[in-house]
Amino acid sequence: MEKRLFIGVISWVLLTACYQPERNCESFKTGEFTFEYEVNGEIKTSTFSRTEKYSIEYYENVVDTASVRWLNGCEFILQPSNKETPIHYKILSTTPDSYTFEYGLVGKSNKAKGTAFKTNE
Repeated sequence: MEKRLFIGVISWVLLTACYQPERNCESFKTGEFTFEYEVNGEIKTSTFSRTEKYSIEYYENVVDTASVRWLNGCEFILQPSNKETPIHYKILSTTPDSYTFEYGLVGKSNKAKGTAFKTNE
C-alpha cells in the first residue's frame, strides 16, 4: 500500500511539474481589448487599442495614451504620455480570446493581476 501511495505521489508531482500554461503572446501584441478592474469596491471597465508602438485607453470619459516598448515576446513597458512612472506588464497565460497578466510600476515590487479580452480578430 505504501509503495502505491509513493508511486502515485511521484507521478502526480512529475505530471504537474511539466505543466506550462499556454503563452501565445504574439496574438495579443496588437488589437482592441477590454479589461475590468475594481476601484473602491466598484467594478469598472476600460477599453484599449494597442499597436506595436502605442496604447490608447478609454475609461470614465478619459482618453490616455502611452508608448509601448516590448522587452521580449511576452513583456512590455507602457510609458504614459504624461511622463508618469512607466508600468511593466508580463503576460502569464493566454486563451484564444484573452490573456492573464501581471503589472506594476517599474522599480516597485507590488504587482497586480488582471485578464484582458480581445474584442477584435
